[in-house]
Amino acid sequence: MGQIISLIMTLVPIVVIVLLLVVWKKPADITGTIGLLLVALVAIFFFNTSIEVVFRSTVAGLIKSFSVSLIVATSLLQMALMEKSGALKRVIIFIKTIASENKAVQIMMINIGFGTLMVAVGATPVSILPPILLAMGYTTYVAIALPSIGYDSLCTYALLGAPIVVFVDMVNNFLKTSGLLTAGAEITLSQVGHVFAYFLPLTSIMIGIAMLWITGKAEGVKKGILPCLVTGAVIGVISFFTSKFDNLVVLTGVLCGIGVILAMLIYLKVTGKKIIDKSILTEEELAYEKEYPLIKALAPWLLLIGIILILNIPQPVFDLLYRKLLFPIKGLTADGSPIYTRFLWNAYTWILVSTIISIFILRPKKEQLKDTFQTWIKRAPKPVYSAAIFFAIGEVMNMSGFDIATMSFQVDSMIKVLAEYSASAFQNIYGAVAAFIGMFGGFITGSEASTVAMFAKYAMSTAQTLNMNKVELIIVAAGLAFGGGLASVISPAKLQNAAASIDKLGEENKVIRIAFLFSFIFIVITAAFIMLLLKILPHIYSI
Repeated sequence: MGQIISLIMTLVPIVVIVLLLVVWKKPADITGTIGLLLVALVAIFFFNTSIEVVFRSTVAGLIKSFSVSLIVATSLLQMALMEKSGALKRVIIFIKTIASENKAVQIMMINIGFGTLMVAVGATPVSILPPILLAMGYTTYVAIALPSIGYDSLCTYALLGAPIVVFVDMVNNFLKTSGLLTAGAEITLSQVGHVFAYFLPLTSIMIGIAMLWITGKAEGVKKGILPCLVTGAVIGVISFFTSKFDNLVVLTGVLCGIGVILAMLIYLKVTGKKIIDKSILTEEELAYEKEYPLIKALAPWLLLIGIILILNIPQPVFDLLYRKLLFPIKGLTADGSPIYTRFLWNAYTWILVSTIISIFILRPKKEQLKDTFQTWIKRAPKPVYSAAIFFAIGEVMNMSGFDIATMSFQVDSMIKVLAEYSASAFQNIYGAVAAFIGMFGGFITGSEASTVAMFAKYAMSTAQTLNMNKVELIIVAAGLAFGGGLASVISPAKLQNAAASIDKLGEENKVIRIAFLFSFIFIVITAAFIMLLLKILPHIYSI
């Protein structure tokens, strides 16, 4: 009976979070705050967790979120600067002229190629792309839907691989505490990247087909299936190559984005279509194009990409910043484990640096600079807090039942309770179920990294209970992560962001209906793929 009560009390905060989002339409920041309070109360009163453990876990979770939440903060500052200085307007004019004669290629290039590259340099496609698509003649519905669906094209490998770094750190911590990993035998980025690489071509092709269907139904898919398959193939080749090297795994998003753009340019050339068509520009746009150099407008992103390459491609530099200069925060977590900040390697530092340098290149007027900071202060707090709060929820759930005095769990944690019941209920099909759990996590948190923070330990605990080996455990956890990414399609926060960027709040409700259908199809296919990998990959790949 006690275990049943523990399960029910574990589920109560999760159910409330869902109701707040779906039924009462509350924003992610308010939902996350209420969810954290409920998780804390359940941990204290039903899992015998001290207030100190809850407090330490909350603060630790917020700090662990920096690789995501501070990226949000710094990238919003950069985007505000580009917007107010006129650089973004110039970039939009340029993109508008690309591949106007082939909509399928245009969709692959902009929404997967350029969108992936933007995610990889810290920008947010659901903020940038809707105005561009609207200016190119797409409907409001399409302008909201395509960036929201395409957001997952490679969000697993955002700038400097923040989500995969969070993922690898969690896998290693779990394996160490479970006694499955000896000191010095930590799982590497390339080992996890190898597993992730199997998912990327499939995910990208599914997303491409969904985009083609939204813009042209069956006829659109028929006309665009070849560019879509080429896009998936390019992503597959690049991701399998980068997965062989730790320092390149974190560059997968950048390299795949560039690769898709180049592949589509070659496709246009081979098929005899125009790459650039300035005839579609207005007189005002043509005048602005001459007035504002494109290289100047792209300066913040070019600087950032350059810094990324310098920090990651030379192996000694990568080893120094990623493996040696960890800048750990000690004595904060309940179990005494350090939190590695790696702030000289992490994304947020270099987005901020590239933004500061680009001020001297873009040369915004004093009023434009003032507007930049005012816009940033207005836009940043809620999404930054929303990105962080779900890390805190996950950390409290993970550490519930822990006792500082004995440095051990006195009762099973909330995550352990969920894992044991899941193992019992789903057994051999749990691998498939993990994708749906990831989808659920991505829906409520609006972030793949936050999904990993909340549910990765749960997925791995369940896999361990089912006696899965390390490769199988990583496949299941990777499936959960991809499920979280695929939920970008239906994330209320991302859809609202896309609608707000073109002043069409409310229109996202029309998109979410078709988005739910695509998301469900994506997850079913991903779940089946996980089961296939669980059958094959452990026999050909070992860790």
